[in-house]
Amino acid sequence: MTSERRRALLELAAFFLRLGTTAFGGPAAHVAMMEEEVVRRRGWLTREEFLDRLSAANLIPGPSSTELAIHVGLRRAGPAGLVVAGVCFILPASLIVGVVAWAYVRFGALPALSGVLRGVKPVVVAVVLQALVGFGRTALRGWPSVALALAAAAAVALGADALAVLLATGVAALALRAAARPPPLAAGLALPGLWALWAAAPPIRFGLARLFLVFLKIGAVLFGSGYVLLAFLRADLVDRLGWLTQAQVLDAVAVGQVTPGPVFTTATFIGYLLGGAAGAAVATVAIFLPAFALVAASGPLLPRLRRSPWAGAFLDGVNLASLALMAVVTARFGAEVLRDLPGVAIFALSAGLLLRYRLGSSWLVLGGAVAGAALSWARL
Repeated sequence: MTSERRRALLELAAFFLRLGTTAFGGPAAHVAMMEEEVVRRRGWLTREEFLDRLSAANLIPGPSSTELAIHVGLRRAGPAGLVVAGVCFILPASLIVGVVAWAYVRFGALPALSGVLRGVKPVVVAVVLQALVGFGRTALRGWPSVALALAAAAAVALGADALAVLLATGVAALALRAAARPPPLAAGLALPGLWALWAAAPPIRFGLARLFLVFLKIGAVLFGSGYVLLAFLRADLVDRLGWLTQAQVLDAVAVGQVTPGPVFTTATFIGYLLGGAAGAAVATVAIFLPAFALVAASGPLLPRLRRSPWAGAFLDGVNLASLALMAVVTARFGAEVLRDLPGVAIFALSAGLLLRYRLGSSWLVLGGAVAGAALSWARL
């Protein structure tokens, strides 16, 4: 291994370990934090390359922000970078969730995190808005692209399936390109999938092998947010297998959403409830394993696809839909978070520090956590 490759791997490990420890706020916030460091601060990817990989992550099953981290590692340092980036992003979050799961089992309740989250959420809104502005400057190239983005945002806001919107916007952008210049007779975009695993886990009593199959299946077929994950978990673990109560599944998803890193670390919590430390490790590996396989299969195709005018047009459309998805999520998140004066004040201060001084988002998140804890302590 060359010294340059070794340095790249160390940089990836340091960055994603920090991100996995401090990245509160869900996938949209994770994407924004990655864009800030990977594109603007470090220059590892251009904004167009970053958007292409974000779109590719949105088009395959699994946790999109984790898959984006894996894509970044693959682009930066090859197959070894793929593993280092993904593992370093997942590991800190899984350890944190594991500690919370231990406390849950030990004391029978969730640790009090409401004060910390109260300060972190307004920071997340500011960080995501900054990323949206940067993405918009790259992706919106005239009125047709603006119209497609607005249509995608409207469809998502009205409850359309996110994957359907991504694909439909890509096809619409391809149609606009075809109207100007007819495409070749044979043109298409194939994406890998592991749909056959849907029926892999048998409805029998608990065991680590069966736990692995359940979460491998979920990681291989699930598109969407933590709310979609909740539906999958309830269908399998409550209704079909009877391993958990609905209240336990709801608590598990809540922990995945309020702790830093990927929401899919919900699997770590559930694995610990069912099988202790071994169960936590098995469930975590199983739910994230398909993401590594899917990115490894699809990542090398991206440069070739981008060089094709027809595949490039499709990716441009998917980029617009990804931008619209982030915008809708941010609007809903902001409406929920910015309801009182302290929240608005933390948001305004964070936005000012981001725009004026380019302060790192991780430091802002930590500052927001301290402010939220102080507000909770003062009962404001």
